[in-house]
Amino acid sequence: MGAGTSPADPAPVGRAADEPREPDERDGTAGTAGSAPPDPATAATDTDTATDGAATGGRPRRSRRFPRFTRDTARPEGGGRAASGDAPAPARQWPLLTVLGAAGLGLLIVVLDPFDQAFRIGTILIGGALISGAVLRWVVPSVGMLAVRSRFTDLVTYGLMGTLIVLLALVAQPAPWLDVPILEDAVRFTIR
Repeated sequence: MGAGTSPADPAPVGRAADEPREPDERDGTAGTAGSAPPDPATAATDTDTATDGAATGGRPRRSRRFPRFTRDTARPEGGGRAASGDAPAPARQWPLLTVLGAAGLGLLIVVLDPFDQAFRIGTILIGGALISGAVLRWVVPSVGMLAVRSRFTDLVTYGLMGTLIVLLALVAQPAPWLDVPILEDAVRFTIR
């Protein structure tokens, strides 16, 4: 399975979906378009070696061990579509669009600065969007493109970044909404 392929795509005839292609193999057929047909004597020996399912078509049976070299990356768990395949594209990616829409609204509020404390409100909205992304990643089994890494890594990344952004927005000067005395002491200690 390489770039542009999906686990749902059917494999070419005579080859498993995750089995690598031979260098001279095209579209499930070996050789080039102008090559001669296979020798009947060779074909007979290939079928003779396929006893008890040990070999098929001259190839040894696939091992259950992990491959020595990684040829592709696995999709993150939960990386499937959030809606059925017949739904329109925005409906299939609603978790990602929800998070991006809320973060975009927060950025718009910060940039336009339409009211007093707009910077703080917009930044809290951006952090809240990341926290909601973490909640969606935890609760919804298939979140589409919101799944970037493993579920645990996404939860930690989205949750930690969202919490830090919200906390920084709450303690921003002037007139912070959240007073943390240890931060004031740290500032006084470092900047005298």
